Amino acid sequence: MSSYVLGCDLGTMGTKTALYSANGRVAAEAFQESKICYPRPSVVEQDPDDIFASAVATIRAVIEQSGVHPGQIAGIAFDGQMAGMINLDANWGVVTPYDSWLDTRCARYIPVLKMRESEIIASSGGAPSFNHGAKMLFWKNEHPEIYARIAKFTMLSSYVAGRMAGLKGEDAFIDRSYLGLSNFADTSNSCWNTDLVETFGLDPKKLPRIVDPWEIIGAVTPEMARLTGLAAGTPIAAGCGDATANILGAGIVEPGTLFDVAGTASVLSIVTDRFATDTRHKMLYMCPHAAPGLYFAMAYVNGGGLNLRWFRDQFGQVEKLISEADGENVYQRLGRMAEKAPPGAGKLLFLPHLGGRVCPNNATVRGAIMGLSWGHTKNHIFRAILEGIGYEYAYYLKACRDLMPEFRPKRIVGIGGGARSRIFKQIKADILGVPYMSLDREECGTLGAALVAGHAAGLFSDMAATAESFTRPTGEAVSPDPERHAFYQPLARAYVTMLESTQAVFDELAAIEDFVPSERAMAAE
Repeated sequence: MSSYVLGCDLGTMGTKTALYSANGRVAAEAFQESKICYPRPSVVEQDPDDIFASAVATIRAVIEQSGVHPGQIAGIAFDGQMAGMINLDANWGVVTPYDSWLDTRCARYIPVLKMRESEIIASSGGAPSFNHGAKMLFWKNEHPEIYARIAKFTMLSSYVAGRMAGLKGEDAFIDRSYLGLSNFADTSNSCWNTDLVETFGLDPKKLPRIVDPWEIIGAVTPEMARLTGLAAGTPIAAGCGDATANILGAGIVEPGTLFDVAGTASVLSIVTDRFATDTRHKMLYMCPHAAPGLYFAMAYVNGGGLNLRWFRDQFGQVEKLISEADGENVYQRLGRMAEKAPPGAGKLLFLPHLGGRVCPNNATVRGAIMGLSWGHTKNHIFRAILEGIGYEYAYYLKACRDLMPEFRPKRIVGIGGGARSRIFKQIKADILGVPYMSLDREECGTLGAALVAGHAAGLFSDMAATAESFTRPTGEAVSPDPERHAFYQPLARAYVTMLESTQAVFDELAAIEDFVPSERAMAAE
């Protein structure tokens, strides 16, 4: 009897694969770090072959470690990065490197899309940003020779799944969980908006068919079986986006629940049972949930978690931190530094958009620290970085309440590295005024993908109920302190004022060309 399912998470920083039993227990798991290329400013790419190889390697490692017979694996599904783009040719080969969600080359086409912004938001569920619509227009207009070779635009998870199944370009698909970031979809009806597609001059034949996450798109080929250790013929489900997989794997299926993914991106989501679009703030993406009948409103800081790594690498004296850690990792040590600074970090405000603002999009915005005095220390600055994410979340929460006035959050559930930080959880709870809970499992993405695979294979008839039964809170929730919550509110308002009032400065900076020494100056050197 087939009683195991396999989920593979194709993340920004690496590929994680896990094998789960029918009761949600991990039989084995494996991870392989990703290679990210920054060939020039604004360009962020990954090699699709490397990503595929990491999926193959981790699947093989999991099967070998578990000792489970391949015939007992009922199905497999992949989840992946949501705002990036894979460009396929007619034979399922890649025409370009993976166009990452961190890549901002498409920025000039966002204002073009904004000419129909209200219609795009109402139809697809999200505003133009560094995502599918602008990326497709970039390839069409900047590289017409490449655009001509592209048979289909699709997602990273779709690419890996289709390669495992031996698909051709005409078989390309996108599951509906990605549609909120597409700009060209009629998301509530799971189809393409032909009027928008025609308005922006895209070839509709280059768009993939839209499927449910649990649709079986093919089966593991004999060649892939030899490479991975899976049984030939193992069903492959369409899969879903990584945020979607995390929400499902965390058991977040109750409308009104807040969900924090404190990872490479800082993502705040709320589950809802209706498709409602944020045409006022243009901040939230309304995405289909993996569970039928549900959606989630999502907003995120592009590389929010990278801000902590940036501070660590540039100002954290890493070697000293490691040598003094006494069993703590670097981020725990940095958290202890933040605890030494008072709430509000001495009225220091940090703008966390070092990679540009995504929700709503503004490519010229960058990071900033405001309120510095000679009395501030590294402790204050690092706490201000954590609080900056909290203030940004407070702005997202306001947009959620404006969109859904009936919304009364009872708790926020967190996963990712930031959800292990005591101080980070307390700061978010205090700023938002909502208890912060962690889960009894750190890995939710692979479980979400595995749940989709199990539903596709008939192992789990009700994904939502199964997901809820697999995950439990761990420990007591971090409760907000009423005094600190009240103290943070004017600072959260000041943060929004800083964000909105510095736009002219960022625009002016963006217009200044980078300094390039003249030939004469270079010769003199």
